[in-house]
Amino acid sequence: MTNAPAASPMRAPSRPSLSVSIRRVPTALLVVYTLLLALGLGLSSAYWAINGNPPFGSLRLGPWQAWPLLGAPEADPYMRAIIARRGDVPLATGEGMGFRASTDSEGKPLDSACSYSIGPVAPIARVWTLTLYDQAGRLPATELGRRSFTSAEVLRDTQDRFSIVLSRTVQPGNWLQLPAEGPFTVALRLYDPPGAAGANLEETDMPVIQRLECGA
Repeated sequence: MTNAPAASPMRAPSRPSLSVSIRRVPTALLVVYTLLLALGLGLSSAYWAINGNPPFGSLRLGPWQAWPLLGAPEADPYMRAIIARRGDVPLATGEGMGFRASTDSEGKPLDSACSYSIGPVAPIARVWTLTLYDQAGRLPATELGRRSFTSAEVLRDTQDRFSIVLSRTVQPGNWLQLPAEGPFTVALRLYDPPGAAGANLEETDMPVIQRLECGA
């Protein structure tokens, strides 16, 4: 008998070696990217800040919001930038305070498709005014040319209470015509109120903005 030749040992297939190459980004490119990112974030945040309301120092009483330091020397840079961009002349400290409302007393946005009643009281002041503005912050065009009331001309009842109706259609009594469409805001300015402006005011001192109905 002849012996069969011994089987040659089997070799495992060899795996190709994987080479990983790391590509380094130049430091100068990273610096430029970081600077551009920081510049973009800074400009966008600044644009957002000056195109809205001042982010700090607000006083809210129901739907009404004010910034007591808006016309004061202590106004922060955001307030100064917003005033400069809008071209507003805010009431200085000691002259009074201005409030704005863009929602009714239930927190729903003011809409020209609805009608509203504002009253029956207002904070004590030598004079106050209530003015309408459209969504662009401009005085709306109205049929009667009236966009505001003053405390001296508003009609009152025997208990010295008043009601100002806001609607697109004519109403009896104190009536302000709303813009044809879109949201709007209401500004309440208090001239020469007693004491420090806003320090002694409460929500019950402010007019209530009540939604009456909505429709075409």
